[in-house]
Amino acid sequence: MTLAEHFKEFRRRLLVSAAAVGVIAIAVGTKYFWPLYYKLTEPWYAYKDANPDSLISLNFGEATSALSQRISLSIWAGIILSSPVWLYQIWAFIVPGLTKKEKRWSLAFIAAMVPLFLTGVFVAFTILPMALQILYGFTPPGSSNIQDNAKYFAFVTRLMLVFGLGFLLPVFMVAFNLIGVLPARFVFQHWRVAILLIMVFAAVATPTGDASTMLMLGVPLTGLYFLAGLIMKVIEKRRARNQPAWTRDLADDQASSL
Repeated sequence: MTLAEHFKEFRRRLLVSAAAVGVIAIAVGTKYFWPLYYKLTEPWYAYKDANPDSLISLNFGEATSALSQRISLSIWAGIILSSPVWLYQIWAFIVPGLTKKEKRWSLAFIAAMVPLFLTGVFVAFTILPMALQILYGFTPPGSSNIQDNAKYFAFVTRLMLVFGLGFLLPVFMVAFNLIGVLPARFVFQHWRVAILLIMVFAAVATPTGDASTMLMLGVPLTGLYFLAGLIMKVIEKRRARNQPAWTRDLADDQASSL
């Protein structure tokens, strides 16, 4: 495939992904906006009900704010709900560069990527009430916390997207193993450094900075890291069994005697 053909293929995949996002965004914006709006503001109202003396409100600051919010929230919903489509398009763009055996893994990768991404989104929504409890708790007594509606939803959707993408860690680890970049041995030898990096990522990605919220992202990612390592080990064992006996003792950079 020439470079021009690669660009055409990329454009086609991008258009399919954009169309999927657009169709779902239009459906959400015209029919399902209010159920989605009230679901995402549920943690906010739960905090307000639990703290009736707190002076907080979600504010639309301009005449066009409500319309802008409807459009942006619908687009975010389109991005998240169309994840099966655009995740497949990403993988399908990469697949032509793989061998026949590696292409067989494509369906398994998509089957894993979609639930992992959506699980990450769900975990983000689960910790949202705790995050709001901590963040609004910093409001000084007697002060009002008048939050811009658009900024609240930007905070919520970014949190969900970060968690969703974070949960794709094992998929990329196994993919790098299949193309020979990341051996299972490396994963288990450097697990301490990996856990440190995961926790740093969790601390940066979670908005509150407290240990409990950080662990709600860091612990699942650590578990997924080791799960990916075990899957990589199984793949390498199967690969070794199918490898000719006379090549098994050769290092990767060592020439055979033939």
